[in-house]
Amino acid sequence: MQSAIQSLASVTAAAAGSPASAASGAASSSVSSSPFADLLTDAVGQVNDLEAQARSAVSGLLSGTGVDVHQAMIATQKADMAFELALSVRNKAVQAYQQVIGMQF
Repeated sequence: MQSAIQSLASVTAAAAGSPASAASGAASSSVSSSPFADLLTDAVGQVNDLEAQARSAVSGLLSGTGVDVHQAMIATQKADMAFELALSVRNKAVQAYQQVIGMQF
């Protein structure tokens, strides 16, 4: 997940025209003060939270601490869908960036 955060940070920094700062493993490090970068950072944080919830639900199911099968499945599907959405947004952002770079002025 940290590599996804660093990739999004570098893409948003390039799109904003500012040099990318080193993320140094911290998810809350901001690249720029643009609302788009903040939005992406918040979205990746939410995806990370959903992944952590799914992980705890599955471990609770496996350990038998009162987590139902359907709760674990719902949590894993939420995390999967959120990750797929974040991946699609990243792919579109990279594609748009590549189109802008490829333009001739």
